[in-house]
Amino acid sequence: MDQQAKFAEIKSLQERLAHLEREVQGLTAGERGTAVVWTPPKYYTAYELMGGMVLGLIAAGASLLFNVIGSLMVGQHPLELIRVYLTFPMGEQALTLENGFALAAGVCLYLITGMVGGIPIHMILGRFFKNANGAVRFIAASCLGVGVWLVNFYGFLYWAQPMLIDGHRWIVERVPPLVAVATHLVFAWTMLAAHRWGEFVPYETRRN
Repeated sequence: MDQQAKFAEIKSLQERLAHLEREVQGLTAGERGTAVVWTPPKYYTAYELMGGMVLGLIAAGASLLFNVIGSLMVGQHPLELIRVYLTFPMGEQALTLENGFALAAGVCLYLITGMVGGIPIHMILGRFFKNANGAVRFIAASCLGVGVWLVNFYGFLYWAQPMLIDGHRWIVERVPPLVAVATHLVFAWTMLAAHRWGEFVPYETRRN
């Protein structure tokens, strides 16, 4: 084999190797240099759902802490809010509850509820107010917090609790409106403050 034939064979082998490398990397010969992108370029719904749940958990913890401090300041049981909320499944006996396990379960239910409630707030802020200025985002978060309170208390609990538990509305009646609104605002404001942590940013954008 002469020198020219050897060079030709080396070139052929190099081309074959390059073709095999492209196949291993999920590329075709006609798409060389084009990486396979699995992440959505703009809005990643599954990521936003998970982000809303995590941030909702944080916000629920902040709103519960707000209520614990407030209850201690006015001489009430530190978990008075949990007691009142537990009247929904337990009835009036929850108002004098001292059982640590039951109160702990109530705290867990409160946090889980916050995880669920955090999803729509996070998704709305991310979808419709992502590029808004701080003042607009603050107003939007405040409106969402008040809206969640209205839906929770007067769209659901107002009619559901008396229908299921002896005709009483302990939650709506025993949680002062100002306290209820403040609790939901603290929740929404915490969601707003932590919102950037849960935003989806495509890898390509971060890389560039």
